[in-house]
Amino acid sequence: MRVTSDFFVSALVRRCFAEGAYATVLARGAREAGAIFLIVDRRDGRNDLYTPAPQSVFDEETSGARMFERRLSEAAREAVDAVIASERRMDPDIWIVEIEDREGRIFWDVADD
Repeated sequence: MRVTSDFFVSALVRRCFAEGAYATVLARGAREAGAIFLIVDRRDGRNDLYTPAPQSVFDEETSGARMFERRLSEAAREAVDAVIASERRMDPDIWIVEIEDREGRIFWDVADD
């Protein structure tokens, strides 16, 4: 059973703080099943963007889990904001979580690049 988006985001934010990173929710989406996008600000002008992984990366063991794929790596903030704006035009109910971490950690599972 998959946890709701608001529960997942809350747990992720707490985990970031526990690991010494800062996290904030920039946009709240659909409470039950809104897609979650993660922005990692490395605090040096480089940003990573993680989006929900496509269904093709899941198997029987990982179905129902949340997994992310890296969409942008070490990009300028303007590029990240452009992708987010495009996604919000298609689906206004997305969650956007920003993590500030110099090491570029997202604290969750990432699909293989």
